[in-house]
Amino acid sequence: MFDRPKVGERALLVRIALGVPLAAEELDEFSALAVSAGAVPVDFITGSRTSPDPKFFIGSGKAEEVRAAAEAQDAEVILVDHPLKPSQERNLEKLTGRRVLDRSGLILDIFAQRARSHEGKLQVELAQLKHLSTRLVRGWTHLERQKGGIGLRGPGETQLETDRRLLNERIRTLTRRLATLARQRDTGRQIRQEIPVPGVALVGYTNAGKSTLFNALTGAGAYAADQLFATLDPTVRRLKITHCPELVLADTVGFVRDLPHELVAAFRSTLLEAREAQLHLHVIDAADAERGARIAQVNDVLRSIGADGVPVIEVYNKCDRLGTEPMVERNESGEVCRVWLSARTGAGLGLLTDALRERFASALRRVVLTLSPAQGRARAELYRLKAVLADEPAADGGWRVTVELAEAELRSLVSRESLDAEAAVLPCLDGDGFLQSRRPVAPAAEQPYGTAHVLE
Repeated sequence: MFDRPKVGERALLVRIALGVPLAAEELDEFSALAVSAGAVPVDFITGSRTSPDPKFFIGSGKAEEVRAAAEAQDAEVILVDHPLKPSQERNLEKLTGRRVLDRSGLILDIFAQRARSHEGKLQVELAQLKHLSTRLVRGWTHLERQKGGIGLRGPGETQLETDRRLLNERIRTLTRRLATLARQRDTGRQIRQEIPVPGVALVGYTNAGKSTLFNALTGAGAYAADQLFATLDPTVRRLKITHCPELVLADTVGFVRDLPHELVAAFRSTLLEAREAQLHLHVIDAADAERGARIAQVNDVLRSIGADGVPVIEVYNKCDRLGTEPMVERNESGEVCRVWLSARTGAGLGLLTDALRERFASALRRVVLTLSPAQGRARAELYRLKAVLADEPAADGGWRVTVELAEAELRSLVSRESLDAEAAVLPCLDGDGFLQSRRPVAPAAEQPYGTAHVLE
């Protein structure tokens, strides 16, 4: 095995185009990945082939060019922007005398550096071990021999087999721990569902500005930087918008082209925040020349975790770099489908909060409930839900309670406590798209709905 230096490593980057022209944006992204991992790129070797070479992937001639460049530039590591087979990786290492890391290994290394939470560290370690399990042979070939000697002859185990067995045991241990954490996460999610709060997940390509937008909306102070995979661990905060139900906003890990399958599998429980959300805010770098491809790649990952059926509002961030004014685009149904803004300057944030209000405000109902003295349990439930806006005693010893609830919660309460169901189905939006709760309350005598009255 090759020892890893403790300081920034000089890296030689390699990318081969397979049947298509080389894209400058892909070269820039791979260089940014190398910098994010702490490497110092010293040269970039490119080329083209119709198909991968079985021995070196890049071909024998290009492999010799890489060896010469690595010696000339005194490179310590060679980074290849392709998934390599273990044999190809080992062959390149033997030829060049330097460590070789493919794209999957590089991304796994970045994740290992950035994970902060206990669950995130376990997920990354599991992904790394699964990736390493197919590459053990490169480091232990000199130990592939049976134990021998007086008293030691007989069935034995090679060092490689021992290492693979220990690695598999560690994988099983991590899998059990992550399953326990997943159950704990599910328990917390079930508790949150007892008081239903709509969930909104920020998704998008890495470095599109998700964390910056998250901080701008919630003031959470989550770490944000102009680098790939600046944050890995999901952050969840409550988002309060006037005339809108309280929302839960989740900042999820960024996606990238050719994201290793090991990572997608390891972070599946974390990505449930995206799968179980009621709305995705797909954050897109408006200034990215490859934004169309980036959108498709994010959609592919969402499809792989079963989150492609969640409604989406596309948020085109960094519009200030294009000189474009913040604006809103609507689909054929009149719903907001795109918002152009700049999370860094704050321009257009109001348009996004208006879009969220428009999307979720229709779920709110503001009603006046006349509760009898025997319905104290219903009154206590309303306070537990923090839905009470006003509470006045009634002449018969009961209460007149003004509440504002999401439609689903109100329907459930009406059913459980045998209240007037008519109040749960009346529309609650006026012509301007805002709640009727903005209008003055009509006198009680004008309300035709018995014990539950919708405010008009």
